[in-house]
Amino acid sequence: MKKELEKRIITSFLLFFLLIFSIFVSWPIYIISVLVVCIIALNESVYLISIIEKNTSNKNFKKKSILFKFISFLYIFLLFFVASTSLYEEGVLFVFFILLICIFSDVGGYVIGKTVGGKKLTKISPNKTISGSIGSFFFSVTPLLLFNNLDNNNYSYSINNFLLCLELSLVCQLGDIFISYIKRKAKVKDSGKFLPGHGGLLDRIDGIIFALPFAWLYLNGFKKYFEVLASTISQF
Repeated sequence: MKKELEKRIITSFLLFFLLIFSIFVSWPIYIISVLVVCIIALNESVYLISIIEKNTSNKNFKKKSILFKFISFLYIFLLFFVASTSLYEEGVLFVFFILLICIFSDVGGYVIGKTVGGKKLTKISPNKTISGSIGSFFFSVTPLLLFNNLDNNNYSYSINNFLLCLELSLVCQLGDIFISYIKRKAKVKDSGKFLPGHGGLLDRIDGIIFALPFAWLYLNGFKKYFEVLASTISQF
């Protein structure tokens, strides 16, 4: 147990430093990092769908499994990848700000959930509690409080900025529950073994993979997204 905790802590620090490095060093490093994340996330999602297909006797699911894998590909590469790379245009600090909201939301859910406990939030993920969910919402505004000291114009204490934090926290929590549901269907604890002490990459970015596209669409809307998508495809 102690060794697993040590692995988890070391992996968390390494991930955080890699995150800072990929965001702040240069655009090519950032886009390569996002691409690597997409490839691993797709591999793990296909792995989970394949396990469900193998274990189920539901013939309808077996027929639809290829469709589910294709939808995973479309979401990861045509929404998450495009939105994440386009979000970079808003500025590296803003990308870091969005990711910190996701991280603090996750930390808040874990800390408050473990400390307070109480009624379970859903049967899909037994470890999640209502108190943990509330903790996620409260902690999600912490990056806004920190960034306001750096730039009180773009990160002012406005209703819109507070709402963005809370909405991203909600999206992160729903993303976490969704991936938990898929793992529950596959009857596995982790989405993979990519990260020592953490399991798969999807186990760590289950909220982020939904939050980044939401943040970009929140700022730009679907019309802008399709324009960027068309421009991206035309470059290949």
